[in-house]
Amino acid sequence: MTRAEWLETMMRVLPIAGALGIMTALMASSGQSQVPDAQLNPLSVQLLKQGEAALSAGNFQAADDALETALAVDPRNRQAFVSLARVASRQKLYGQAIRYTNKALLLEPNDVNALAVQGEALVDMGAGPRAQQTLAKVKQLCGANACPQATQLAAAIARGPAVAATTPRPAPTTKTN
Repeated sequence: MTRAEWLETMMRVLPIAGALGIMTALMASSGQSQVPDAQLNPLSVQLLKQGEAALSAGNFQAADDALETALAVDPRNRQAFVSLARVASRQKLYGQAIRYTNKALLLEPNDVNALAVQGEALVDMGAGPRAQQTLAKVKQLCGANACPQATQLAAAIARGPAVAATTPRPAPTTKTN
């Protein structure tokens, strides 16, 4: 092999080898950012439980405070995002609920709980077709087993939007000349 042939071969192989090396490095680093729930900061998990207890008691402010603090302690606590979405939904802040579930889904795209809460918020906002798509994904993730999240979301879709029932209509106005 002459020097020119060798250089030509190297020029063809090096970009491919470099691209494979970069791709391998990126794949290795993305796996490090996803931490199992068991590896969450214990204080964050404790605050999550406090927030969920406050939500169950109907104390939205205490729930919000505890859950926000749980995320400040460990921003990888996706269940805290899902619980914050539940708090927002109970307060009829459906857009905020969807934003929180989106953050949970960034951490784990197949989180059935996050998808179900997001689907219910979509229903309550009146976005039925998007809620149907979310239900289809939840059913796909549950597989042959009927999971409670799919059943609950299907019931919410059948019930219909909460916004239409609670949004007051403006009073008719008449013109006087």
